[in-house]
Amino acid sequence: MYDAVVIGGGLLGVATAYHLVRGGVKTLLVDRGDPGRATDAGAGILSPETNSRDPDPWVQFAIRAVAYYSTLLGHLEADDAGETGYAQCGLLVVAATDDERGAFAAARAQIFDRRERRGGPPQENLHEVSPSDARRMFPPLAAVQGAIFYRGGARVDGRLLSRAVRAAAERHGLSVQQGSVDRLMLTSHRVNGVVIGGDTVSAKVVAITGGAWSNAFGAQLGIRIPVAPQRGQIIHLRNAQVSTADWPIVSAFHGHYMVPWPDSRVVVGATRETGSGFDPRLTAAGVREVLDEALRVAPGLADWEIHEMRVGLRPLSADGQPVLGPVPGIECVYIATGHGPTGLQLGPYSGKVTADLMLGRSSDIDLTPFGVARFAR
Repeated sequence: MYDAVVIGGGLLGVATAYHLVRGGVKTLLVDRGDPGRATDAGAGILSPETNSRDPDPWVQFAIRAVAYYSTLLGHLEADDAGETGYAQCGLLVVAATDDERGAFAAARAQIFDRRERRGGPPQENLHEVSPSDARRMFPPLAAVQGAIFYRGGARVDGRLLSRAVRAAAERHGLSVQQGSVDRLMLTSHRVNGVVIGGDTVSAKVVAITGGAWSNAFGAQLGIRIPVAPQRGQIIHLRNAQVSTADWPIVSAFHGHYMVPWPDSRVVVGATRETGSGFDPRLTAAGVREVLDEALRVAPGLADWEIHEMRVGLRPLSADGQPVLGPVPGIECVYIATGHGPTGLQLGPYSGKVTADLMLGRSSDIDLTPFGVARFAR
């Protein structure tokens, strides 16, 4: 008998389990270990202040999520959990070519308007820079049409972070079982455990954090969980002759990015292949798209070596927003999925929020915009 069962071993699952066991809850994490898990291939960009795509509820949630990283990293350090790859390296938003001028102007207005309404970040940390300054910060960059620099932009390594959170959770007593949950134990509108490979495991509360696979439980719960895999292909480029330690992240307006790491490496990506299904393959078209976009924005990367290529299946919801919170009409079960391409940005905080709900604590943020009930309307 466990107090809690968490289904799914990606970052969101291990973060939920971590916060549960830190609260003294006897917890089982069930991890099937599906290939293509989004955590292993994410870019790890942490910069909601420069987001110009998502609605305000997402931005407010993401700002809290990124601010929570300092607390989490302090806990992980105290637990001697290992490296996470976290660093505050800054971020450049650039209009690389003429066709991006309009999108850049709209983003600039939105980003600076939000700064004024929130009273921060201060101007010295979020401001426009000249094309020459942008190129000085990121030397392979093209002669861009415009640039905004955010000093607080940060990055994290999804594989390292997930490994560290899981190690810390196990030190606090987390049990982990490799396997697949066949179904939930559901009686009288209440979940009281799971069935794993035919074996019954009782629990007082259950969290569904199965990423792109989460909708498998929708039919049993009588709800829609419209989350589907969106394939993302990324490429790691490396040039041993170049120091990238002080370079910022670069984001342009065709939906791609470049993330530098201190080992002479720049990660470029990513495709957003909606309708890919559960097919974590690298493809010729995907690799071409990633390289074409990287060299459009930063032609100076042309002679770098291809060091590694990765692919992940992001859990993308029908409206592109997270799915968080309880299941209407069913007690003792919570859902946390649908983070799409921002799972590393939101995951640790979403795990904390989910664990708080499972522990009967009130959330300090309104989760209504992210509730699964919105898909029943």
